[in-house]
Amino acid sequence: MLTKEERHAHIKQIVGQFSVETQEELQKHLEDEGISVTQATISRDIKELQLTKVVGPTGRYTYALPTTPPVYTIEGVRHRLMEVFVSLARAQNMLVLKVLPGHAHSIAWLLDNLPDSDLVGTLAGDDTILLILPDNQAAERFEGTLRH
Repeated sequence: MLTKEERHAHIKQIVGQFSVETQEELQKHLEDEGISVTQATISRDIKELQLTKVVGPTGRYTYALPTTPPVYTIEGVRHRLMEVFVSLARAQNMLVLKVLPGHAHSIAWLLDNLPDSDLVGTLAGDDTILLILPDNQAAERFEGTLRH
């Protein structure tokens, strides 16, 4: 079974390669690749990927990837984290965040791209993320922010 991130990668590829006008067309393209999803899942994926409708070469509206990078907020990260959170522990200036298998890289990417964050960086495995902060106080604040 594909992870959400893998499905999103397929959707991006499809939208970039084909003129997809409807959710049903996108669902059909995914099914052609052996990926079975519901209409509700397609709808959520479109929202999460921030796909927009633009006028295509034929004059009809088609799905397109966003042209400007999205701005991520701590609220958005917390919302995504709620779906996959397992545990969070702090050791001095580091946090160890456990998530469901297959989700660490996408969560780490979101964390790394937060604006105005004290986060120095992350290291992600399959289900574990090491968050490095500049000092113990920053780690304590960031832990509180994630737990909020």
